[in-house]
Amino acid sequence: MKILIENLAFDTIIGILEHERTTAQKVHIDCIIDYPYSEGHFINYAEVAEMIETTMHKEQFELIETALEVLSATLKEHFPLIKELLLTIRKPTILPNCSVGVQHATHY
Repeated sequence: MKILIENLAFDTIIGILEHERTTAQKVHIDCIIDYPYSEGHFINYAEVAEMIETTMHKEQFELIETALEVLSATLKEHFPLIKELLLTIRKPTILPNCSVGVQHATHY
């Protein structure tokens, strides 16, 4: 079974530029979770989305790459049914003519 969380959007502190350390900016996060669903054994996608946003706000990452690694480990720890995880973080407003981001795939 796959859970799809697409375009989870919120403002947070992320980045290495001086203004990124003091002013929250919009991020968009996509998450695909593959897990073995069975009756009574499921992953609550609302809890996953909340954990992603809470972690991003708490940690105020400098690098997207670090955010992806920490989010992957945190999600796996709290949702041990995860077998594969694909996370994408985009910063849609950091450059004037495009959205930029980084993607990380993890197989357990």
